[in-house]
Amino acid sequence: MTAIFPFTAIVGQDQMKRALILNAINPQIGGVLIRGERGTAKSTAARALAALLPTIEVVADCAFGCDPTDARGLCDNCKARLQDGSLPTAERRTRFVDLPVSATEDRVVGTLDIERAIKKGEKRFEPGVLAAANRGLLYVDEVNLLDDHVVDLLLDSAAMGVNVVEREGISFSHPARFILVGTMNPEEGELRPQLLDRFALCVEVGGIPDAEQRVDIMKRRIAYEQDPDGFYEAWLPKEEMLTNSIALARAFLPNVRYDESHLYGIAQLTAELGVDGHRADLVILKAAVAHAAFEARTLVDERDIVLAAELALPHRLKKRPFEDTAVRAEQLGDKLERIRMEAPHNSQKATSEEKKSPPMNR
Repeated sequence: MTAIFPFTAIVGQDQMKRALILNAINPQIGGVLIRGERGTAKSTAARALAALLPTIEVVADCAFGCDPTDARGLCDNCKARLQDGSLPTAERRTRFVDLPVSATEDRVVGTLDIERAIKKGEKRFEPGVLAAANRGLLYVDEVNLLDDHVVDLLLDSAAMGVNVVEREGISFSHPARFILVGTMNPEEGELRPQLLDRFALCVEVGGIPDAEQRVDIMKRRIAYEQDPDGFYEAWLPKEEMLTNSIALARAFLPNVRYDESHLYGIAQLTAELGVDGHRADLVILKAAVAHAAFEARTLVDERDIVLAAELALPHRLKKRPFEDTAVRAEQLGDKLERIRMEAPHNSQKATSEEKKSPPMNR
C-alpha cells in the first residue's frame, strides 16, 4: 500500500488545516466544507488527516466500531450483548470512508431485512456507509453534485451522532459520530443555502500566489512521487507530533471553560453581521473551545473566538452580487474589541457573575 501524502507536508492552506484539526478534536463541531478549484490539496488534506488520527478502542467484532467505554452510545446489538456480559475490545486505526456521488439512501443509512423479521422474528440490519464511518472520517468529494436528500441524511447524522433506520414498525439504531469533510468546486454548481449553512465550518482554498511556496509544493510532490514511503518516513516525526497533539486536545477538551463575556461577544458579532439563525453562534463556541484545547489552555480567549468565527461565518453571510464575503481575522478582532469597549455594562456584569460562580463548561 502506497504511503499517504503527509498532512504536515501540505504547503500553506492554513485555514483548511485548522478547520480539519478542530473537527478532529471535536467532531461535534459539525464538519467542514472545503470549496476551491482542482489541484488545491482538498482531497489530499482529508485523506492525510485520517491517516494521522490516533488509534481508537472499539468493540472487537462490532460492525459499527462501537466505543466499549460508552454504554449509552452503543448500537442495539452491543447493548443486548452487554446485558449478558462484557464486550471484547480491540484497537484499530481511524477509518477513512469515501462516499461516492452516486450513493443512494439505502447505501448511506443501511437496510433492514423486513422479510426475515416477519418470517423468523429476527431483526437483521445490513450496515451502510454511516456504519463504516462511525468514529472515523467520512469524505464526500463533489458534495454539491450529491442528491440533496442524501446530503440531508449525512448532515442529520453528523448533528445527532446516531443513525436510526425504521421500516414497517421495526427499527435499528447505531452510533454515527464521524468527522464530516465535504469538498466541491464552485464552478460545477453550488449547494443550496439551507445545506450550506448546515456545514459547521467552510473554507475557500485557491492556488498559492507566493512563488517560493509554489516551488516548495513542486519539490515535495516530486519527492513523494519518486519515493512515497521514504518521503512519509522523513515527515513521520512531525506527523506523530500532530497525532499526539490531537489526542491530548481531545482529552483536554472537558477542562476548557468560557464565561458570559465570551457568549456575549459571539452573539453580538453574529447579530452585527446579520447572520440568520443561531447555528453559527454554537459552532463558533465549540470551535473556539477546541482551539483552546489544542493549545492546552483552560479558558477561551478572544483569539480563539476570532479564529473560529473566521471559519464559521463566511458561508453564512448574506451575499450581494459581486460582493466579497471573505471574513478576515483582523476585521473580526476589531469588531470583538469594539463590542467589548461599547458594552462595558455587559463586561462588568460578566465579571461580577464570574466572582459568584466559576466559568461555564463547554
